Amino acid sequence: MKDPVEYLCDVLIIGSGAAGLSLALKLADHARVHVLSKGPLAEGSTLYAQGGIAAVFDETDSIESHVADTLIAGAGLCDEAVVQLTASNAPDAIQWLIGQGVPFDTEESAQGESSYHLTREGGHSHRRIFHAADATGRAVQMTLTEQVQQHPNIHILERVNALDLITSAKLGLPGNRVLGAYVWNRNKERVETVRARFIAMATGGASKVYQYTSNPDVSSGDGIAMAWRAGCRVANMEFNQFHPTSLFHPADNNFLLSEALRGEGALLKRPDGSRFMPDYDERGELAPRDIVARAIDHEMKRLGAECMYLDISHQPADFILKHFPTIYERCLKVGIDITRQPMPVVPAAHYTCGGVMVDQQGCTDIEGLYAIGEVSYTGLHGANRMASNSLLECIVFARAAGEDILDKLADTPVPPVLPLWDESQVANSDEEVVIHHNWHELRLFMWDYVGIVRSNKRLERAKRRIDLLQQEIQEYYANFRVSNNLLELRNLVQVAELIVRSAMERKESRGLHYTLDYPEQLADPKPTIMVPSNYMVRKATR
Repeated sequence: MKDPVEYLCDVLIIGSGAAGLSLALKLADHARVHVLSKGPLAEGSTLYAQGGIAAVFDETDSIESHVADTLIAGAGLCDEAVVQLTASNAPDAIQWLIGQGVPFDTEESAQGESSYHLTREGGHSHRRIFHAADATGRAVQMTLTEQVQQHPNIHILERVNALDLITSAKLGLPGNRVLGAYVWNRNKERVETVRARFIAMATGGASKVYQYTSNPDVSSGDGIAMAWRAGCRVANMEFNQFHPTSLFHPADNNFLLSEALRGEGALLKRPDGSRFMPDYDERGELAPRDIVARAIDHEMKRLGAECMYLDISHQPADFILKHFPTIYERCLKVGIDITRQPMPVVPAAHYTCGGVMVDQQGCTDIEGLYAIGEVSYTGLHGANRMASNSLLECIVFARAAGEDILDKLADTPVPPVLPLWDESQVANSDEEVVIHHNWHELRLFMWDYVGIVRSNKRLERAKRRIDLLQQEIQEYYANFRVSNNLLELRNLVQVAELIVRSAMERKESRGLHYTLDYPEQLADPKPTIMVPSNYMVRKATR
């Protein structure tokens, strides 16, 4: 019997990080779930998240304080109702993760009582960060992966890329409902079809559009690009967060140095050993990430320095080894002993604050299509994501989307048989080098022109280059068989266009978007909403 070229399920989840796996576990007792993973099941941004998950548990803290801190970090562009919803659901989300087996760190009081150790990160006014040493994402990812692998109703498709969504509008049928997706099976090197009553995109962000990033290779904006092509609005794509402290070393230049280091007293210093953050913000090293990243960028340019330095060596060595074992070991491999030496750091593209527009249940503009996690725009992050709110958003919105899908499952019919992918008119490429050249060109000019500091002239240069690349890539896509690199490049160029167009729309500097031509803030800021040409207003289904 031949392997199937078509799959049928109740829910297709595209992406296998914290959001996707949490949703799968929410649904699997009641539905047939397929989880699609571009690489190995555990590979993705969640695996590399170091910091933790924000939730109010300390009696001196409050939901109102978590909300207020998030609104301040979001620089006037958060949706306050969504912030309130997320912060209010955070304790339940933590309890659910504990129930799944996530081993958050604990500490023992002088009286011998055990409690969870809460740390503090930039932008937070209290200690409210649950963590598993300095590898919280790994603990969450591996725990959820184990649970998913054991569930009989969850079918895992590894090394499979989503290619495009199939909707009723694309097939000339009434309305605009998602019916399935074309996927590229990298193991079989062929396009296959998945029919599903519901699809949830949990594909993560798009930071691979930049030359320097803390993200893994899979973060190529696939879900944002696919949703846009299918007719979904996207919002706030100009707000890409640059993590202030990525390790600057040729042997390990994608490694992130957790914000928790600064939460536990690490100081940012110039090459001469002097501190500089107090010159930029009264909160010093605990200022929000956009402020810290711009300060480092400015000091590097002002001094002509390759990097700045992050120093926690003044803390006791046993304290450092207990709280930051992963960072200690990783730095030691490249010859840096963080108990004795400062760490060389540069900013790196880290998190996509905008994304596919969704409501409080994770529903997009297309019926039956959901977006959860970094791929989505919920309104939680505004113009700047506050540390440790991202994994929280994954869990809260996965649970909300799961409840919504289960409410609708019984009344949603199985989609019709879908047309198979036709590649009869294309050939194998003999010029794969074109893809690699375009990939590197895109990421380099996005870093140079659409990075931490922008200007009208830089954005216009980027837009001209994107237009040319899109023409080349579309011609290539139309004539040759698909490949992993081609699909990712196609999606990255689409996301790059959305980032640049959004940045051009915003005539002010706010949060993560700083432009030399409009250094001031507007009095009444609004989200930047991009509307595709095939957008259809969704009819109310409730």
